[in-house]
Amino acid sequence: MARLGPVGPLCEDRLVVSASSSKSRPGLLDGLDPEQRAAAAAPRGPVCVLAGAGTGKTRTITHRIAHLVGAGHVAAGQVLAVTYTARAAGEMRTRLRGLGIEAAQALTFHAAARRQLRYFWPRIVGDRPWDLLDNKFRYVGQAAQKVGLGTETEVLRDLASEIEWAKASLVTPDDYPLIAARTQRDTPAAVTQVAEVYRNYEKLKNAAQVLDFDDLLLHTTAALEEHGAVAEEFHDRYRCFVVDEYQDVTPLQQRLLDAWLGGRDDLTVVGDANQTIYSYNGASPRPLLEFTRRFPEATVVRLERDYRSTPQVVALANQVIGAARGRPAGSRLKLIGQRPAGPEPRFAEYDDEVVEAQAVARRIRELIDGGVAASEISVLYRVNAQSEAYEQALSEVNVPYLVRGGERFFARKEVRQAIIALRTASGGNAEGDLVTIVRRVLAPVGLTEQPPAGGGAAKERWDALLSLVELAEELAATVSDADLSRYVNELDQRAAAQHPPTVEGVTLASLHAAKGLEWDAVFLVGLAEGTVPIQHADGDDAAIEEERRLFYVGVTRAREHLGLSWALSRKPGGRRNRRRSRFLYGLVPEDHPAARAAAASRSTQKPTGTKTRCRVCGSPLVETMDIKLSRCAKCPSNVDEDLLARLKAWRVERSRELKVPTFVVFTDATLVAIAEQRPTDDGALVSISGIGATKLERFGAEVLEVIRRSAVS
Repeated sequence: MARLGPVGPLCEDRLVVSASSSKSRPGLLDGLDPEQRAAAAAPRGPVCVLAGAGTGKTRTITHRIAHLVGAGHVAAGQVLAVTYTARAAGEMRTRLRGLGIEAAQALTFHAAARRQLRYFWPRIVGDRPWDLLDNKFRYVGQAAQKVGLGTETEVLRDLASEIEWAKASLVTPDDYPLIAARTQRDTPAAVTQVAEVYRNYEKLKNAAQVLDFDDLLLHTTAALEEHGAVAEEFHDRYRCFVVDEYQDVTPLQQRLLDAWLGGRDDLTVVGDANQTIYSYNGASPRPLLEFTRRFPEATVVRLERDYRSTPQVVALANQVIGAARGRPAGSRLKLIGQRPAGPEPRFAEYDDEVVEAQAVARRIRELIDGGVAASEISVLYRVNAQSEAYEQALSEVNVPYLVRGGERFFARKEVRQAIIALRTASGGNAEGDLVTIVRRVLAPVGLTEQPPAGGGAAKERWDALLSLVELAEELAATVSDADLSRYVNELDQRAAAQHPPTVEGVTLASLHAAKGLEWDAVFLVGLAEGTVPIQHADGDDAAIEEERRLFYVGVTRAREHLGLSWALSRKPGGRRNRRRSRFLYGLVPEDHPAARAAAASRSTQKPTGTKTRCRVCGSPLVETMDIKLSRCAKCPSNVDEDLLARLKAWRVERSRELKVPTFVVFTDATLVAIAEQRPTDDGALVSISGIGATKLERFGAEVLEVIRRSAVS
């Protein structure tokens, strides 16, 4: 793998003046606002759409594709549109079909590369295509064993994630130690060991003739860069490229995109740097922000009219992102609400997480009873483990729910049975309209005229079958001659892309999993320090800003109702020593009880202007790592090496018990600070940067015991 060259400074974004006249289908662009129309009707060539949340970017880019095809600039089959998730790609295909564009390809980067690699493989390799790995743990485990590392699930997960980051960042095993040190990666083992695991993993995988998902991109890129005939055929086949969610592109994806372009510039990119939330996977908004540096003649359009959310939600979202530090020019979008006024966002503070979950569930019950569909409500949290309390609370008030990231829709037994029945029926001479036929075929599988009484598993199965009927209704509405065969083909495409239809039930999802989705009502829960922002981000300014963007993504998922809540204790009866998230300061109304309590608390604290000083020489501390260690980098370390080793051993044991990476317990820097300062009580322990109320409650007594044992041994 080759390394990317140096990246220049960020450049200012520019606003295009006006759209060209449309020669495509009359009325195609009539429903677009001026900025959307400018983007859709821009001439062929480089176009950059800076699109804020809820501003209609999918509508804009699908209309751009339809305009280019309708005006004769490109054939539909010569268009390749790529986006971040299979669901988003499926949504794009549905929109294009509604505009009469069916031959254009809309896929994820990996799906597009897999198709291309399968096609070109016989020419560039000559033997049978290598199989694709569903799970790389087997090979990572063998590679870890070779260097003497553990093979526990948590260790393998961390090593696999680090290998994925390296490959997505175009970092080879030889380069990994230097780059990991330079970028201050929080590695799961010594950088030399991780590099050796990475090297062994690649050798084992190649010997077995299998590919992982990153290999799809790497090998496709190599095929285009190193085989002239392959590149010529591809470039003749595809002429126009559209990239959605461009703020989350990785160096590897950018390298593949460059190979696809082959020096051409017929490229439209769409993104929002305010929604960059995958930098831990190697993603970067830099290509988006530097687009006009690469293409000086590019058309740039800013979409800021928010059609998704009420002005109340939009105002809160603008406040959240407006507090971000170091925002580059291309990310300074300010949403302008276009919907009628709605209710103000609700803030709530609770004694513990159980009470919080029960209160949220009751409010959801009220919304459903008031006419809001369960499928239009979501509960979003930072960590997947938080879902358990909400599953229990929703069950107690008889509200159906779906855990995003749980069992996949197309893997459910009743759905598999339904598709088999539909495929069998498509081979016959079914009579009637599509929807009637689908209902008739699904009746023996379990679709009754009325839903089963009560809730539970029977209702979930019925809802899943009903969603298949609703999908048939959608297809019949957009394709006039749609028959059962066409419908089954649509199901197959959706199953391959994991793009399920909507099933009735409240969605429980992590903030990361919510990206690209929206609901009428959204509940952002667990908004306490140590969770939002996540504990291991503390002390890293870039990580804190990414956590802020993640919170912003959560806020902008809501159309009308938005609830924000936090709990002062994790468990009933626990110490109420948690604080609400720092991202909420300035958002909670001053007359809110929680705001008044916080103000009273702040009045008894030290002035915020007090500087942290070095405990050795007394100089003011500025750098994050110096503040964490409470000493200047130039001052000598008095770390207790024996205590540090004991703390690390304790951390490994606790991380295994909790099934989390070691840095979630404490980072290396925090352990070094503890081993240097050797605190003897809660007050001294919590004074160390990186140890807040949550960490103190969870691990304080154990850490102090490790220190005590080390002192007497």
